[in-house]
Amino acid sequence: MTTPTASILSQSPGRPRLVITLGDPAGIGPEVVLKALGARDWAAIADITLIGTRSLLDQTLQALQQSACGGPLPDLGHLPLVEIPPPLPLETVTFGQASAATGAASFAYLKRAIAGAVAGQYDAIVTGPIAKSAWKAAGHHYPGQTELLAEGAQSDRFGMAFVAKSPHTGWWLRALLATTHIPLAQVPDALTPALLTQKLDLLIHSLKQDFGLSQPRIAVAGLNPHSGEGGQLGREEIDWLMPWLETQRSRYPQVQIDGPIPPDTMWVRPGQAWFGTEGSAIATAHDAYLALYHDQGLIPVKLMAFDRAVNTTVGLPFVRTSPDHGTAFDIAGKGIADASSMVAAMELAVAMVVARGGE
Repeated sequence: MTTPTASILSQSPGRPRLVITLGDPAGIGPEVVLKALGARDWAAIADITLIGTRSLLDQTLQALQQSACGGPLPDLGHLPLVEIPPPLPLETVTFGQASAATGAASFAYLKRAIAGAVAGQYDAIVTGPIAKSAWKAAGHHYPGQTELLAEGAQSDRFGMAFVAKSPHTGWWLRALLATTHIPLAQVPDALTPALLTQKLDLLIHSLKQDFGLSQPRIAVAGLNPHSGEGGQLGREEIDWLMPWLETQRSRYPQVQIDGPIPPDTMWVRPGQAWFGTEGSAIATAHDAYLALYHDQGLIPVKLMAFDRAVNTTVGLPFVRTSPDHGTAFDIAGKGIADASSMVAAMELAVAMVVARGGE
């Protein structure tokens, strides 16, 4: 079974080509990128290119050196960089202060990375965190990076998944969101059998292609408290979710599809597997979890794996990963940002490229 582990990274037959965007210049993206690059010998397992602005990297490196952040930092002179002239005057970035200029810069970084990946220059994109408000201030109205990636790749079938390896037990947490950045009031209308079929298909394909799981076990959450409790707390489960699940079990006889599982209890076994509080939890936990809306999936994921979860976009013709945190403007420029999630995003990108047979 192909699994993204350290052994796979050390034994990869080729050198996957990763491109890393710096994210919003005023956030912690440039800091965690530099810290992650200094955390290990990446040259042994991947060819890495940065997309951003040299002056921003120099400013970030200087701030890190002045903060005595500890830990190794890379030699900027040996880092391949695609220089992107700021679309709006960036001047000296004020850490923690997003603006139209920083939004325009982070948008331009990602656009260049997508163009390179589509052209076959890169096998994977690792994205630094951006601020949606800064994008909007710059005139770019997207719910997030995921949607821009899908547009650039001309992919109309895509999904937002989160992956993390427990430091306590080694168990792998995988969760996919059926709906993402929409208001909670819109979720019941957005959820349809067609949408869930698309997301389940993407999840199963990713589990096989990226993780070597040919017969995965998948848990599907209910929408309502107690999964509707027989229609007393909502009828979506009875009216269409349960019949849909029966249809999917017929479509995928090799896949164990369980649900609808009450949302408040679905995450008990993953929590036990993550923290090692129940001996049989790892053996009985599912390989992946399909959550029906943003917070239903991300509250438990971030409770378990806030500092090491990786956001990956499934359904693209190339690998995309990102740390599962935002710009953290409140600590930007202070040298105290944790780069663990960025390191994990880079490692997972390498492993997924290797699993897909890319070099």
